[in-house]
Amino acid sequence: MAETKFEDAINGEPWDLVITPKKSLFTIPVRAVWRYRDLLFMLVRRDIVVLYKQTILGPLWFFIQPILTAVVYIVVFSRIAGLSTGGVPPILFYLSGVIIWNYFQDSFTNTSKTFIENASLFGKVFFPRIILPLSKVIAGLLRFLIQFGLFLIIFFIYALRGIPLHPSFSLVLVPVMVLIMGMLGLGLGVFFTSLTTKYRDLVFLIQFGVQLLMYATPVIYPLSSVPVQYRALLQANPMTAVVEGFRYSFFGRGSFMPGDLLFSFLTSALLLVVGLAVFNYTEKDFMDTV
Repeated sequence: MAETKFEDAINGEPWDLVITPKKSLFTIPVRAVWRYRDLLFMLVRRDIVVLYKQTILGPLWFFIQPILTAVVYIVVFSRIAGLSTGGVPPILFYLSGVIIWNYFQDSFTNTSKTFIENASLFGKVFFPRIILPLSKVIAGLLRFLIQFGLFLIIFFIYALRGIPLHPSFSLVLVPVMVLIMGMLGLGLGVFFTSLTTKYRDLVFLIQFGVQLLMYATPVIYPLSSVPVQYRALLQANPMTAVVEGFRYSFFGRGSFMPGDLLFSFLTSALLLVVGLAVFNYTEKDFMDTV
């Protein structure tokens, strides 16, 4: 639905809000989102606070989860399986992959539940529906920034110890990589949440599929260790260039080309546009099918 403001002399009272149908599937209600920005910020805060509410360690889980995951990867994949980390200290190699993948995974899986988890709310009050999935992506971004700070601390500790790390010029592209993750997670999330209103089996497919997708992304191994005949397949994954580009930016190692990042950006932008179009189409009558 869209909003407009105008003065109407009917019955001598002005109207300040009129809800009208969207004119296009590709309409992005930027003005409406800005008008409801207080609601957006409230939802972001809720997602952050509720996540670890009533836990003993509270916000410390922001740091504990990626560290424990990276340690498990070191033991299983580096020590036992003997997978290469491309000359990068294992803790930095796996931690960089974990925090990147966590942001994409959280953005995707959390936004993919938008319609199902908020059906009762959507049926009672009007607000731009895109605010809810957008709040998930922003909340995930805040968690990513906190974990990114942890990564920087460990990075500088290794650098001060004289470990050869070679940050490259592509550090300036890190914000673009974060943008790609957000667009990709939001685009896929709103696309699948639109389909789950009719096909509930997709909820289980998403959970299973995201786990499999991680192994098709160089999170636990460098792209350089992949046999040549399979590299093109992995490079078709938009997240591959993000993970490899992030590591190349900080460590100066990895298989990274600016063209790969451009491909990821364009693919993510296209998926976002398609996802928003399907979302706009579905929200008109999803209350009848959810």
